[in-house]
Amino acid sequence: MGLQPLEFSDCYLDSPWFRERVRAHEAELEKTNKFIKELLKDGKNLIAATKNLSAAQRKFAHSLRDFKFEFIGDAETDDERYIDASLHEFSNFLKNLEEQREILALSVTETLIKPLERFRKEQLGAVKEEKKKFDKETEKNYSLLEKHLNLSAKKKELQLQEADNQVEQNRKHFYELSLEYVCKLQEIQERKKFECVEPVLSFFQGLFTFYHQGYELAKDFNHYKMALQINIQNTRNRFEGTRSEVEELMNKIRRNPQEHKRANHFTMEGYLYVQEKRPAPFGSSWVKHYCTYRKETKKFTMIPFEHRSGGKVGDEELFVLTYCTKRNTDTIDRRFCFDLEASDRPGVPVTMQAFSEEERKLWMEALDGKEAVSVIFLRVLIYSAQLDKIGFTIIKKCISAVETRGINDQGLYRVVGVSSKVQRLLSLLMDAKTCNEVDLENSVDWEVKTITSALKQYLRSLPEPLMTYELHGEFIIPAKSGSPESRVNAVHFLVHKLPEKNKEMLEILVKHLANVSKHAKRNLMTVANLGVVFGPTLMRPQEETVAAIMDLKFQNIVVEILIENHEKIFKTLPDAVFPEPISVSVSPPNAPPRQSRRQGQRIRRPLAVYNLCLELDDADSHCSPREDTPTGSMDSLSSQSPTPALSSSPPGLLDGNHLIMDSRDLAGWTTNLPGQSRPSMVSWMNTPPVNPAVTNTAPSTFFFPNPATGSDRAGESIAHRKARAVYPCEAEHSSELSFQIGAIFEDVQFSREPGWLEGTLNGKRGLIPQNYVQFL
Repeated sequence: MGLQPLEFSDCYLDSPWFRERVRAHEAELEKTNKFIKELLKDGKNLIAATKNLSAAQRKFAHSLRDFKFEFIGDAETDDERYIDASLHEFSNFLKNLEEQREILALSVTETLIKPLERFRKEQLGAVKEEKKKFDKETEKNYSLLEKHLNLSAKKKELQLQEADNQVEQNRKHFYELSLEYVCKLQEIQERKKFECVEPVLSFFQGLFTFYHQGYELAKDFNHYKMALQINIQNTRNRFEGTRSEVEELMNKIRRNPQEHKRANHFTMEGYLYVQEKRPAPFGSSWVKHYCTYRKETKKFTMIPFEHRSGGKVGDEELFVLTYCTKRNTDTIDRRFCFDLEASDRPGVPVTMQAFSEEERKLWMEALDGKEAVSVIFLRVLIYSAQLDKIGFTIIKKCISAVETRGINDQGLYRVVGVSSKVQRLLSLLMDAKTCNEVDLENSVDWEVKTITSALKQYLRSLPEPLMTYELHGEFIIPAKSGSPESRVNAVHFLVHKLPEKNKEMLEILVKHLANVSKHAKRNLMTVANLGVVFGPTLMRPQEETVAAIMDLKFQNIVVEILIENHEKIFKTLPDAVFPEPISVSVSPPNAPPRQSRRQGQRIRRPLAVYNLCLELDDADSHCSPREDTPTGSMDSLSSQSPTPALSSSPPGLLDGNHLIMDSRDLAGWTTNLPGQSRPSMVSWMNTPPVNPAVTNTAPSTFFFPNPATGSDRAGESIAHRKARAVYPCEAEHSSELSFQIGAIFEDVQFSREPGWLEGTLNGKRGLIPQNYVQFL
């Protein structure tokens, strides 16, 4: 379990548990700050002390290996797992470099030192300043509050009113600062991964240039670097989307905190001052407690907590409530007071003081006090969209129009229409009298982007998301863990638990999205991009919290699974038993020994990544159209779909900070890398067939930030060649071949699965791990 999310609504409760979570975030940032300081110190030693290069590298490698980023929530995406593991991978590269013991002339000031120093000073430093303000405001707020509560009720009403206004204004300022601090804490926790790892990645790229053996090692590093660069870019994209959602939620809560109180098992909770009576000469004292009450069991708990001392000042006290009465100011010299009586202490009331009259009314209502005032927070939600005949007509009309007129439009479903036009179209479509009269396929009045926006708006306007609140959590679980096959099976099972109308409409929509993704080379809407667009549309939690926003990336994965496996999910029945998720490890599977000139090199995991941006026409501008969601990735990691095989050194042209590559040049990239692990065939078997004419012949452009240039080793034709097995292999799937050492394969060709070949053995054709054979 990583760091717990900090909910904005908790800023208004300011509970002990909230403060503990804040301290955990602060401790993690301090750990990151110390790590960055140490990393910078080690980096400077590499520049200044070349004679101690070997010792400095070992220390630097040690720092990288031992540090691990914490994450918010209860699970990471595959990208985040690889980013977390990247520091350990960097450590392994340094160990290989240290064997060479070459004198290294290194200039890493711009690529490593300055970015990390800038991040530590500007980002972590800003959080430290926010912490000082937050601590100072905490002290000021609760000191002023205590002073205010000690005011005598006999003072003039005008004085009391002025004091009330001053305290309320100060509390609002404290809550504003608390919200900003919580937002900043969570933002820096998400930002630190790519902000820290990217400079280190650039630093490693520079290392190889200055080493005598750097070129050979860089060929191995390229494979990992490109994958990690994409992982970082994907994580950055998700961060941008998450940050906007979090800021929107923060603003909603700022406008109306009461309406966004999180649902929990307590009827009422918050801080109260409890009167503790002392012997006659000493009078009484008032001690602040965090109190909770459950109406069903009538159990009332009190935890003494002092914010200024930073912790509990006593043990929790629990009693069963008998009754609650309001205290008037003529019976006590304090305002906002009420009495409670416990069942085990009859006749001995406990006097409590709320922070305001409004809070006392809320407590009185919850405790069934004699003068309880009913306070109801009412949300009025008006929905006109329904899963009825008109609803299905709307979806079918929009889909038909999109597939007829705009299936190849760039940024389809991501470019938004004009709001007024979208609303006007929806109003016509949702009216039974005018719905059939609207002609979307032939009319020039309605742009494609207006139609796509109307379709999305209709789905968002349903009283309940298409994939239902009830199954939301169940859909998220398999996306967080398990093998690609187990993810598909779990989603398959859950889709058939949906209500019939929901499943029917979902099938219509997903079939359409699969068709859209088939035209990705023109419209740029890959499965991953469609997941980003339709994840929040088809799935949303019933309660809007920071924790729910952190799950947005997993909603996208569920939609990707639906699109990639729609034929299986909607056309076949699932297993009768819910499939258990199968956990997968980040470590690569075992592979045969490497056939290389150098010994001791590591075995890399198979490449399972997706590309950042795809454009078909060379004449088109590289600028993508304006989009309403962050840029996604080319392919999905949801089911580990096969990607074009990649070579150790990507061919292409270097244009600024990007490598422009043709998809035909990418064919066979990494196919010549020795020692590549055997990739799982589950993803290959679960992937819909790809049209070879589209996949292998249409030129496409891929953009990879900061690539390393190298020789072009891709594209050697091996069609119809023979090969001999140099290692034995036991098939793990019916599509693979089993063989012993020395087996001769006929008609050997490259497979579309990275790291695999197709060949014939004893009349049977199947897949062969590429690094298990030698060509004849």
